[in-house]
Amino acid sequence: MIYSPKHILSLMKEYEFQFKKKFGQNFIIDENIINKIIDKSNIDKDTLVIEIGVGAGSLTYKLCEKAGYVIGYEIDGTLKNIIKNELKQYQNQEIIFEDFLTSDIKKKISKYQFSKIYVVANLPYYITTPIIMKIIEEKLPIEKLVIMVQKEVGNRFKAMPGTKEYGSLSVFLSYYYDVKKILDVSRNVFFPKPKIDSIVVEMKRKKETYKVDEDILFSLIKDAFKQKRKTLKNNLKQYDLKKIEESLHKYQHDLSTRAEQLSLEEFIEIANALK
Repeated sequence: MIYSPKHILSLMKEYEFQFKKKFGQNFIIDENIINKIIDKSNIDKDTLVIEIGVGAGSLTYKLCEKAGYVIGYEIDGTLKNIIKNELKQYQNQEIIFEDFLTSDIKKKISKYQFSKIYVVANLPYYITTPIIMKIIEEKLPIEKLVIMVQKEVGNRFKAMPGTKEYGSLSVFLSYYYDVKKILDVSRNVFFPKPKIDSIVVEMKRKKETYKVDEDILFSLIKDAFKQKRKTLKNNLKQYDLKKIEESLHKYQHDLSTRAEQLSLEEFIEIANALK
């Protein structure tokens, strides 16, 4: 595998490939960044890796070196010959030319026996959140995600209460995962070069479970952030405000507080009071 704009351009010419804006295609051309992602992922031969958005196979190539097996999803069928050529020396991989969002992932991974299942990917920016939501909602047995995402989005994933980036998605993800940033990525390592920088975040599935009605909790979180500039009193009018206020007082808050000030634990406390 050769990592350079020149190589990508030669592949495009040889296989008559055109970048498609609708798929958000930006291929990584910096081998050092890819090596750092692989190192941070801690994958080994006991790991089944799922990659979403294979592109020209630059990350896939390195994943195949380290992982037991790699299942890659790529929506753009016109990349088939490029990927086949770039990965021809590896037998421990299967590239599926389907939309990850509509694929039966659980059925696919049930055919393999590995002690660990990770997602390692440079996620297409335009469907980053739907991809993560699919993994959560379908209860896929994925222990860890190491994903490159748009910097602004990644900052929301790992945001803490009281910060401007903190929102309903931050709380929702903190219910399922321990999230941390592991790498900043310049826009200059991609071809074509995007307009924004990226970060790589690690999302480890939490082993602990919370005693709470998830339907109540997630509705509460969604409604609390419905209009971010408004107070809890305004956003949660349809709930029992007396019970909410009693819970808030335990954390030195009241109904004039905004949702961005509350932690996951505080939302759980309120949800349990509303049962």
